[in-house]
Amino acid sequence: MTGGRKKTVNFRKIYTFTCGKSSFKDDHSQIGGPGFSRVVFCNEPECVEAQIRGYSDNYVSTTKYTLATFILKSLFEQFRRVANIYFLLVGCLSFIPLAPYSPVSALLPLIVVIGATMAKEAVEDWKRNQQDIEVNNRKVKVHIGNGSFDNTEWKNLKVGDIVKVEKDDFFPADLLLLSSSYEDAICYVETMNLDGETNLKLKQALESTSNLHDDTSFQNFNALVKCEDPNANLYTFVGSMDFEEQQDPLTPQQLLLRDSKLRNTDYIYGAVIFTGHDTKVLQNSTDPPSKRSKVERRMDKIIYLLFGIVVLMSSVGSIFFGIATRDDLHNDRMKRWYLRPDHSTVFFDPKRAPLAALLHFLTGLMLYSYLIPISLYVSIEIVKVLQSIFINQDVHMYFEEADKPARARTSNLNEELGQVHTILSDKTGTLTCNSMEFIKCSVAGKAYGRGVTEVEKAMARKKGSTLVQEIEIEDFSEHHGDTTRSVKGFNLKDERIMNGNWVDEAHSDVIQKFFRVMAICHTAIPEVDEESGKISYEAESPDEAAFVVASRELGFEFYQRTQTSILLHELDPVSGMKVKRSYRLLNILEFNSSRRRMSVIVRNQEGQLLLLSKGADSVMFERLADNGRAFENETRDHLNEYADAGLRTLVLAYRELSEEEYKEFEKEFGEAKNSVSADRVENIDEVAEKLEKDLVLLGATAVEDKLQNGVPECIDKLAQAGIKIWVLTGDKMETAINIGFACSLLRQGMQQIIINLETPEIIGLEKEGDKDAIAKASKASVVHQLSEGKSQLISSRDAFALIIDGKSLSFALEDDVKNMFLDLAISCASVICCRSSPKQKALVARLVKDGTRKTTLAIGDGANDVGMLQEADIGIGISGVEGMQAVMSSDIAIAQFRFLERLLLVHGHWCYRRISSMICYFFYKNITFGLTLFFFEAYASFSGQSVYNEWYLSLYNVFFTSLPVLALGVFDQDVSARFCLKFPLLYQEGVQNVLFSWLRILGWMVNGVISSFIIFFFCTNAFQHQAFRKGGEVVEMEILGATLYTCVIWVVNCQMALSVSYFTLIQHIFVWGGIALWYIFLLAYGALSPTLSSNAYMVFIEGCAPAPSYWLLTLFVVISSLIPYFSYAAIQMRFFPMYHGMIQWIRLEGLSDDPKYCQMVRQRSLQTTTVGFTARLEAKIRNVKHKVHNSKQSPDHLRVTDIV
Repeated sequence: MTGGRKKTVNFRKIYTFTCGKSSFKDDHSQIGGPGFSRVVFCNEPECVEAQIRGYSDNYVSTTKYTLATFILKSLFEQFRRVANIYFLLVGCLSFIPLAPYSPVSALLPLIVVIGATMAKEAVEDWKRNQQDIEVNNRKVKVHIGNGSFDNTEWKNLKVGDIVKVEKDDFFPADLLLLSSSYEDAICYVETMNLDGETNLKLKQALESTSNLHDDTSFQNFNALVKCEDPNANLYTFVGSMDFEEQQDPLTPQQLLLRDSKLRNTDYIYGAVIFTGHDTKVLQNSTDPPSKRSKVERRMDKIIYLLFGIVVLMSSVGSIFFGIATRDDLHNDRMKRWYLRPDHSTVFFDPKRAPLAALLHFLTGLMLYSYLIPISLYVSIEIVKVLQSIFINQDVHMYFEEADKPARARTSNLNEELGQVHTILSDKTGTLTCNSMEFIKCSVAGKAYGRGVTEVEKAMARKKGSTLVQEIEIEDFSEHHGDTTRSVKGFNLKDERIMNGNWVDEAHSDVIQKFFRVMAICHTAIPEVDEESGKISYEAESPDEAAFVVASRELGFEFYQRTQTSILLHELDPVSGMKVKRSYRLLNILEFNSSRRRMSVIVRNQEGQLLLLSKGADSVMFERLADNGRAFENETRDHLNEYADAGLRTLVLAYRELSEEEYKEFEKEFGEAKNSVSADRVENIDEVAEKLEKDLVLLGATAVEDKLQNGVPECIDKLAQAGIKIWVLTGDKMETAINIGFACSLLRQGMQQIIINLETPEIIGLEKEGDKDAIAKASKASVVHQLSEGKSQLISSRDAFALIIDGKSLSFALEDDVKNMFLDLAISCASVICCRSSPKQKALVARLVKDGTRKTTLAIGDGANDVGMLQEADIGIGISGVEGMQAVMSSDIAIAQFRFLERLLLVHGHWCYRRISSMICYFFYKNITFGLTLFFFEAYASFSGQSVYNEWYLSLYNVFFTSLPVLALGVFDQDVSARFCLKFPLLYQEGVQNVLFSWLRILGWMVNGVISSFIIFFFCTNAFQHQAFRKGGEVVEMEILGATLYTCVIWVVNCQMALSVSYFTLIQHIFVWGGIALWYIFLLAYGALSPTLSSNAYMVFIEGCAPAPSYWLLTLFVVISSLIPYFSYAAIQMRFFPMYHGMIQWIRLEGLSDDPKYCQMVRQRSLQTTTVGFTARLEAKIRNVKHKVHNSKQSPDHLRVTDIV
């Protein structure tokens, strides 16, 4: 809290179980066997026995390469691409006499491209190495003997070392907790780096080592630890410690994991158990799944197609060359004497024509290799990195409150952002804020709290209720007239229980117990501001924090937790004063996903033993005593109302315990807790189950998890873009449905297909307990409901929403049912999966991705969303309040769900269009260039002679035409960001893949063929017969090659200029600079000695430049080559405009703000919008029009209310 330094609060043990001397079970025999062979000599890391075992050191490396392996491993990575292997093969063949160019000119482009990629890999790996150096050189205090501790680097630690870790420091290795600054040897640990959870975990050392409180205590300390071998399981640890002739079992309670942080504890002492890559966090550090975009996968297929074309061209050339060579002898004289066959042994020998043809095939493979763009891969990598930088720096996706910008953690999937077909979204913390507010409660069958939730407002709008106006007026008056302070986590408005007025209620005794349960039944830790004295709470979850804040505001302030007690300031109903009350804390029965409840056992000041419980209604009501159900019906009704309002609910109950009952429980619980068997948790739950029964109902709480700002608007825009949105949540069906209404995923009039297993038959079987019969009947019921849903879809034209619960989903995801489920789901406008487990979320993501074969995006904020994020084509992590594990597992991180709108509709569309256009242009320019070589070969009877100088060939892709393509991939915009958001249907171009379809790709290839044909035949026919210059000189091959190359450079760069929609200064420089660069190169290269420049010597200065025909021909060829594309583009824009073309047109005409024209453009939708408030409005309009139409046919039945 602001306002001063925090006071140190002496936090103590939150006893999960009563402390007792640990005991071994039979399972302890596994220690020393396979998988449990590790032996640690504590405080003796240098002893002979320890050295023999050869445990790894604590040096950690996350780099991909080392200095020794970089060259070989990086080259291996580069030559996994088939294109690079091909160019390497061509480079090797260039050393043989058959090569049409020198080896240097053949290998230089490959060396440049691979060198650039390796340099990028080296820089990225160097950054990882710098991070490793920083981690490995962190300091920690280690015992150096005689009770003295000294600082050393993490990397120097050895197994068995004793270390001292201080508050807010990270643990340098996996440590066995020996003692701490607390008398009972407990400490608090933050594990956010491991599991993404921000709540603190409690650890406690063994009783036998808990008295080692200072440095000198370790002067003669020796202990022997036997434990499990290194493994990846974060939540298990089995071992034993021999210390002072006593053997104690070790559990995860004593293990401190590397990269977790010590919190709220001054210091701890620990023994190093696992080091370096043996630690559990590094055992878990697997590489994320490799994801490649669909565009990139299609690009590989195009490369294979071009390989086939090269082989075909080489085959055709070799066949024609073989025939011409065979027929070359006429009357013992060579027809092609000008080729000097007398200098060739095989290549032009008519007597060995087949062998000559085969050798010519190899020459063709080398010569036509320029059809394949060698710099394509590295250019795309550069462009994607620059696109990612633009995403990271977009101020419109910067969340100022949390100081969090968008962050593209990988650049591989940029274009995939423009092709998303389905979004799978978590609810809590993703659509909602995960900032809970206590807003309502039901106590003793009476509902309290007059607040209105966002869901209730949305439902009021849905019903057309006047409540909306009343709420808005009330909100305005509160914001402008009410001066009461706002409390984070508390928004209950009800004067009946506020300010101590609850004492006047009929069941004030029940209300008092209810508030006490809220104030005591939790694991929160209070933190006191030293100056202001205000108390804040650090809780395991936002829900729990809201409960303790609410109890404080209602008169029951939890202010201190000691070793064995919880202290409250309570409102005394008799005196009306705040009094201090202490409750001795005996046990906490922790919450988990199977128990779905939490309980504490306390003893009050009167000596009563009390069990205080809170949990989900589905598990709490069945545990009520017969005489504890006085308010059950009313509470159930209120719970249903709260669920309808989108609130998260818990039921509160209690019971008194007898001394005998507690002693029996304490004994069984201690045994279960101290066991080292694999089913230890199950044993503990079983013992707790015996005690958590015969409860007395007190009431229920309701907290609101508000929708994030902009969520309904974002969903509406995404729906208008044609993107399907599924919600996968662990909440109850009623809550999820109402959140769906609040964010406009559901609307009035939308048919709901609800699939659950709440049928009388299934309920009856569950009571009988026959698991096989339950599973068989449940699966049959799910299949029947899916079939019924499909029938409804076929028989109706209305929009449908599919809602399915977790139990039903487990059967719907089975192999023989999942296709039926998917078929129904993709036919619905919205899909909501309730009570979904993390595994089910991942399975749904895999099903949608594999079943639709369309791009699937998953978005979530918690550790339970990691599987879904990694399984989907794109994983978006919300950097919210549930830790960073979702972000760490994501491809792109954003701070708020609403930023998804701009990420997809703007950056996604731009990246998809840019990458698609860039690849198409790459193939176009290479086909244009490569086919001129083939045409010249045909013109010269396939002699294997290149028309171009070898350095013209080498520098075409990497020098003269590469920069304009990079500018296209980084800067081009078909429409501005404002129009991308104004016309979200533009996004469908990516979903339908219209910009990178095979038709469009082949169209660009055909354009390349046409350009190449025009360039070659216009140039050769223009220069074939007439004189080239005033002196009567005819054109030599060098001048023809330079002229052809000039025309190619002009044509492909001008084609780029025609294709660009949004010119920037950089694009102008790159496009026209590329042309200028060619002339500069021609001057510089031609000025070198003939030994270096060969046939390019003075070719421009003496040959081309003085000839007017060279300049006129260049102009004529460029115009002629561009006319086909220009004509096609003009016809398409005029008669068959694409969606972006229509938007460009209305922008050009200045009609972008004209509602009539904008609506006309929107009506060109590729599919009907069925989700979002726009769809809701359109549905209302259609309904009115339908009623008007019907009224015209039967005017007698027309009523004003029918239209209104």
